[in-house]
Amino acid sequence: MSGTPDAALHDERLQDVFRDGIVAEDLPSLFPLLRGRGLLRAFSALFHGGETQVLLRLLVLRTLGARSHATEWTPQEIRDHLAFVDPVKLETVVQRLKEHDILVYDNETQRYRVGPIGRKALGALATMLEFERDDEDGLGYLTAQLAAGQAVGRVSVDELGHLLSRLTELKDDFDRAVLSGSEHRIRRAADRLESVWTWVEKGTEVVAAITTQDELEPAAHRLAQAVGRAQSALLRQAGVFQRELNKIDQHRVHLGRTGLSSSDLVGWLRAQAVDALAAFEDGQLRLPLPAPFLHDQIALDVAEYELLERERLAADVTTLPGAEAPPDTAELPTSEDDLRFLDDWHAELATIAAPRELAATLIGDDYALSAYRLSLLGLLGDPESAALEGGTADLARLPLALEIEPRLIDPDLPAIALVSAGRLHPRDDAKDTSHA
Repeated sequence: MSGTPDAALHDERLQDVFRDGIVAEDLPSLFPLLRGRGLLRAFSALFHGGETQVLLRLLVLRTLGARSHATEWTPQEIRDHLAFVDPVKLETVVQRLKEHDILVYDNETQRYRVGPIGRKALGALATMLEFERDDEDGLGYLTAQLAAGQAVGRVSVDELGHLLSRLTELKDDFDRAVLSGSEHRIRRAADRLESVWTWVEKGTEVVAAITTQDELEPAAHRLAQAVGRAQSALLRQAGVFQRELNKIDQHRVHLGRTGLSSSDLVGWLRAQAVDALAAFEDGQLRLPLPAPFLHDQIALDVAEYELLERERLAADVTTLPGAEAPPDTAELPTSEDDLRFLDDWHAELATIAAPRELAATLIGDDYALSAYRLSLLGLLGDPESAALEGGTADLARLPLALEIEPRLIDPDLPAIALVSAGRLHPRDDAKDTSHA
């Protein structure tokens, strides 16, 4: 078709858009488009014009291409099968599709059939429409195209590049959601990742199969490796989302004891209609309205400083006191430990010559003294405490043993309800003791 006058005219018009000295065929990025000019003309014939015209052409083409048991159509069969379309407009569409070889007319049989270019257009359109239902991000369509090429041994560098670009865009969107710190954006991004999770996993399998091909060109191999790294980054993104949501949960504000949190409130507000949100404002405005340029909190701080803080600063005495001689160290007050309760307790325990009940041993003037005595009983017979110096060491060296029973008794002491049953006896009489 390149030798036809129409092709020469198109080449001349295309050459007009480039600068002088530039030949269209010498541009590597343009050459594939020139090579597929026939297919592009078919798409131009299908999609040129308004939306109504495009939908009508696609309707006619899909209807004629959907009959697989009898692929040829007579003009009357087309009119009968598409009787709901205006006859004049239907004839115009059929002639347009015929002029661009999308429909082929056989003079011998006087029937129409979908041409090879039309079949390609139908196949591409069917794939895109199929994935449009549950593939808003386009990742499924790109992965399917790459998988189809890999299955027939034709891995396209362009398809790998498109898939890598889409994965990079998704990763950037997810990173921005995490950086925003918004629970709503992070959860929405997590749901979005969940929707493309299947395609990411399938894409990983396809890329793994591609990279094992020995005859793969270097550029395609590098792109396949980059796609694999991008897919791995997306698979790790789920853990990133969960960590960020856990951090948000730690700082979530709960509304009293209602069981509701600030996230619940935000979610409820997002679910309300605009009119319902606007109704909450009725009667809430203060009259007269405050000036928009006046920040009341800042004004309050300034007034507090002018009325109070400034006067306090002026009244403060900031002069340093005069020098004084340092006091003699002999005059410094010293404190001594009050060990009289320990000494009295030691003297009393030293007189024990026969077993004595624990309740009788803990008798004190108040609860504090009784608790103090009970805490000291644990030192009896402790070798580490006995090796030290001081009043507690003297207490630990007493020849006494403490026996505790696993039950509680009422000691009939002031401020003490129950105490463990037990007794103190000279160590020579100890049989089965336990220190506490």
